Amino acid sequence: MKGLSIVRHAYAITAALLLGGTAATVALQGPGIAQDSGPVTLAEPAGPPRAGAPVSFADLAAKLQPAVVNIATRQKVEVGNLVNPFSGTSQPIVEDQQGGGSGFIISADGLIVTNNHVITGGPNGEQVDIVMVKLTDRTEYKARIVGRDVASDLAVLKIEAKSPLPYVEFGDSSKTRVGDWVVAIGNPFGLGSTVTAGIVSAMQRNTGQGGAYDRFIQTDTAINRGNSGGPLFDLNGRVIGINNRLISPVGANIGINFAIPADAAIPVVNALKGGGAPKRGYLGIAIEAVDEDLAAALGLPKDKGEFVQSVTADGGAAKAGIKAGDVILKVNGRDVTPDQTLSYIVANIAPGTRIPLDLIRGGKAMTINAMVGTRPPEDQLVKARFDPEEQKGAAKAAPKSDSAQSLQKDLGLAVSALTPDIAEAIGIDPKTKGLVVEGVVQGSSAAQRNLRRGDVIMSADGQPILKPEDLAAQVAAVKKKGLEAILVEVRRRGIPSAFVPLRFAN
Repeated sequence: MKGLSIVRHAYAITAALLLGGTAATVALQGPGIAQDSGPVTLAEPAGPPRAGAPVSFADLAAKLQPAVVNIATRQKVEVGNLVNPFSGTSQPIVEDQQGGGSGFIISADGLIVTNNHVITGGPNGEQVDIVMVKLTDRTEYKARIVGRDVASDLAVLKIEAKSPLPYVEFGDSSKTRVGDWVVAIGNPFGLGSTVTAGIVSAMQRNTGQGGAYDRFIQTDTAINRGNSGGPLFDLNGRVIGINNRLISPVGANIGINFAIPADAAIPVVNALKGGGAPKRGYLGIAIEAVDEDLAAALGLPKDKGEFVQSVTADGGAAKAGIKAGDVILKVNGRDVTPDQTLSYIVANIAPGTRIPLDLIRGGKAMTINAMVGTRPPEDQLVKARFDPEEQKGAAKAAPKSDSAQSLQKDLGLAVSALTPDIAEAIGIDPKTKGLVVEGVVQGSSAAQRNLRRGDVIMSADGQPILKPEDLAAQVAAVKKKGLEAILVEVRRRGIPSAFVPLRFAN
């Protein structure tokens, strides 16, 4: 799991992200393990499994532990601003944040699977600066992040070892049954490699988070902070899940824990380790469950279908004629219910597939065929939901790029490229080009000039601005002229654009 500050945020009231899940069969090779070349798996039982608990998990644990690793991370996170009461200038307060979790090796050359949240942090889920991996023999390696996926909460790392490493392989989680024994290995609370056991409590558990990956293996295996990203094994040494979440009023194990099923993780891991990203279906609609109140207003049964709140321009739904106010009852012949949400169904349909949507419009039933598109990256979807009132008047988390850092220092601004979706969200013409203000440092020249989150900077020193690097370049050019301020053109919803001078910080 992440550091304690992140844990407190993630656990909120009852749900605590532990994140981890993917399945692998045990393939071990490395020091102290006698074997032939290739992956090693435990022998399949000759007949029906014997009744009752196994005599011991010791042999299983001894073979599996060398392939499970501890992951430690470090990153610098901005936690506030120190304002000089005399000059009005401010300086960001940056802390060195530490975190980590668990992971497991999936190839002899050092590919490692873990949770995305294990190697991210800060208020906006930024990638950490340093990732260190420790094996059970205490050998440490600096890891490279090969790829990460926010939606599935999975990530792939790579370490460079001098000799072949012990590793595990993914298994078939679809064969896992409620009541099966499972074993988890991880690094809870930083104690080192720890083995716990339990049974499968439920399969295909929907936790209400929505999306393509809200289906988990639920277990009563003791899982705690630090188990994130660690494997969940069956008794044949196959990883059937990646430990991912827990539900707890106290932030620690109470026997309700969740793992990402191997079958869901394998396609994501394969895409990430190949340098790509998983492709998911997308229609481009904002939806809401038909709860009791909405059902009463529409005269429909409760928990049947989902209500369309809005439709994204040029998306598959818009092109098919889906409208706000429609209630979609079925997608590709499958009922839309709280356990089988529209987002889950569509995300797991291949982009480019034409599907029927059964819906109610104005009390009339109809069927519309739509082409499934490709779901945009999660950061684009977050920007599409840009809220001008969120964190108003305060700069966001510490920017990572040199340009972003210089703009926050020189102008007191956190900015990002304006997209049509963000433009629509803040109420301006989607064709507008420029940078959207994400936050303003208190006491800066931008704050004194009343710039605020949601404003759009269209030009600087007479030159059009399309990305943060453009604005940083203009600031540098103006400084080179010996000037102490730069003139920017700013547009705000409902107000004509205006030119505003921004003085550089000393």
